[in-house]
Amino acid sequence: MGKMRDSLDLRALRFAVAFPLLLAAAFAVCALMLRNNLPDPVAIAWNADGGISFAPFLAYVLGGGGFLVVAGWLVFIQAVPLARPVIMRRVMMGMGLMVTLFITSVLAAGLVGQTGLADARSSHVDATVLALGAGAALPLGVVMMMAFKPDPHWTPEDDAALEAERIRTEDPGLAEDSMLLWVHARSSVFVMICVATLFPAMLIAIALPWLGALLAVVAVIGACFLFVRVRADRRGVQVFVAGVLRVLTVPAVDIAGAAAQEVRAADFGGWGLRHHGGATAMLVSSGPAVVVRQVSGRRVAFSAGTSATADRLAGILNRVAARAQRGEQPPAP
Repeated sequence: MGKMRDSLDLRALRFAVAFPLLLAAAFAVCALMLRNNLPDPVAIAWNADGGISFAPFLAYVLGGGGFLVVAGWLVFIQAVPLARPVIMRRVMMGMGLMVTLFITSVLAAGLVGQTGLADARSSHVDATVLALGAGAALPLGVVMMMAFKPDPHWTPEDDAALEAERIRTEDPGLAEDSMLLWVHARSSVFVMICVATLFPAMLIAIALPWLGALLAVVAVIGACFLFVRVRADRRGVQVFVAGVLRVLTVPAVDIAGAAAQEVRAADFGGWGLRHHGGATAMLVSSGPAVVVRQVSGRRVAFSAGTSATADRLAGILNRVAARAQRGEQPPAP
């Protein structure tokens, strides 16, 4: 039992098991109330002219209820393991409610559409019951996603956060030597990309949809390369294109000095990742940047947004470089 508590959300498990069973029982009770007004056998499949496949009433109720229970269990059970991400568990709990309510609506609509008929071949699925049930299933599932509170579970991410807090407590200056910065090109550049590529892509898509889609994808990828994430700490500085693709890494021990400067992209070969004249640069525009001089003599430059952030970032890199020169080890990542 202890292992189950460590790996499963028991409250969610109880709901996942009980709700489909209770819903199937409620459907069976309601179906029995309609039994005297239904033909025998009842239709289980329809086309535009009416019923085309038939089964005894008991088979319809038991088969439909069994399918409802199994489908509900298969979806609900995805929200039970504690190892799953919280967002996924909430989504799957809501999806389970949607699926079970929708199946119940379909089964009920099939029976209500046959009420009062002597021959199931002239029956049709009741559209009102189906629409009301399916329409209620969607918002109720969304409400379940929002209302469901998964049991808390200590994860490796929590261990990492605790260790990071311990390090910050022991070394209060660590926060001053850390900086995370997002930099992007001017808004006019993105407007130009839209005018030059996306609008023509819409027109081209009328004649050649694949070519229009390809042009739009190229434009989006190009725009992503005008976003840069800069992360500086006591280990050094890293630059990520589009926030995820690392293109520059300068360890603190390799930094001889850093300075905030107003640069022109043309001096480093242009926008984007460039290797030009003994320097490596990742610039999204001309303007404030940090130029790092390495021990080897090479230069590394990257955009820094504003003059204030460039000054602060350069100060951090100079401090961490001095620490590295004195042989002080940075904290473990």
